[in-house]
Amino acid sequence: MQELFYRDPYAREFTAEVVSCTEGKKGFEVILTDTAFYPEGGGQPTDLGELGGVKVNFVKRINESIIHYTDQPLAVGNLATGRIDWERRFDNMQNHTCEHIFSGLVHQKFGFENVGFHMDPEDITVDFSGEVPKEELDKIEQEVNDAIAADIELCVTFPSQQELASMDYRSKKELSGLVRIVSVPGFDCCACCGTHVRRSGEIGIFKILESGKYRGGTRVRFAAGKRALRDYAWRLNEISKVSVLLSAKPHEISAAVEKVLNDGKTQEQLLAERTQLWLKSVADRIEKPQDCVIIFENGLSPFELKKFASILKERLVGIPCAVLSEVGENVFNYVLAYESEKFSEISRELNKKLNGRGGGRDGVVQGTYRVDRAVIESAVRDVFKGLIK
Repeated sequence: MQELFYRDPYAREFTAEVVSCTEGKKGFEVILTDTAFYPEGGGQPTDLGELGGVKVNFVKRINESIIHYTDQPLAVGNLATGRIDWERRFDNMQNHTCEHIFSGLVHQKFGFENVGFHMDPEDITVDFSGEVPKEELDKIEQEVNDAIAADIELCVTFPSQQELASMDYRSKKELSGLVRIVSVPGFDCCACCGTHVRRSGEIGIFKILESGKYRGGTRVRFAAGKRALRDYAWRLNEISKVSVLLSAKPHEISAAVEKVLNDGKTQEQLLAERTQLWLKSVADRIEKPQDCVIIFENGLSPFELKKFASILKERLVGIPCAVLSEVGENVFNYVLAYESEKFSEISRELNKKLNGRGGGRDGVVQGTYRVDRAVIESAVRDVFKGLIK
């Protein structure tokens, strides 16, 4: 006998006898005489809900049995009323049926197979065995919506092996025994174990969200039915927020963003030029010492530290230089600059002493020390003493 989720995929509530209940690693494993809970399979997620007043967390088919994983035990021999999360189930039915129409059209037009199918809570991912051009996907999207508007009645059959041999249907693998065929006349014929809506019109709407090349084929992410509406509402909300932030009408936000980015690049360039002048002015005020230069200057980025060290290295020829900026409690970004064959070796020595990481070349090394400032200054000064020619 077929399970209730096949006999009536619209059944939201049912009553069945508890055949067995054993405690397992994922909760209590309950088997019923019948069930409306769809078990995970064929790319479609498990149904959720409650059974006999306890929560159903997962449903899986193992051999010929359907296991309901509950958070509490149920008495064997008792009748239990099951209530599935209908909003979740119908959402899956809408999207699974829409995937059939979509994959069927791709197969008709290009001969490509659906080699991957995954249903996330907010969207669906489908992988095809060949590359479908973006412009063709746009056309297929419209054809899928046309099929939805046509309100086509689906057909579910269990053909004999002789009938199956003469049928043209999609399947990811070779099948034997009783095969369930789900058809959307004119659009798709596919072997499938999932639940579906009765008519295509119940899907509501289909929208491709993203597409691109993937492992020699095409990966498409889409949403249908309520998922598509949720995605549309989310996008409108985000557009509205950006519109307010930019003081621009929704249809003008791309131009407004482009202007902000261009203005930002200009400001960044001006700031970089001013920082360069400031670093040079600071370097010009430093008198050439006999041993080394160690400067702590907070607020400098790693790039600015390196620029500052390069300026000092060029101005104070022959003097080891260290510039550091505190980025956290006892955490300092550093850049050391000096021309010496031993410089890399000394840098590694300092990293060991100062709990540091980093490296470099051409007389400039950079990284991070994680010790107290006084410890850094003392250690750097000690190792620099041996570098002066």
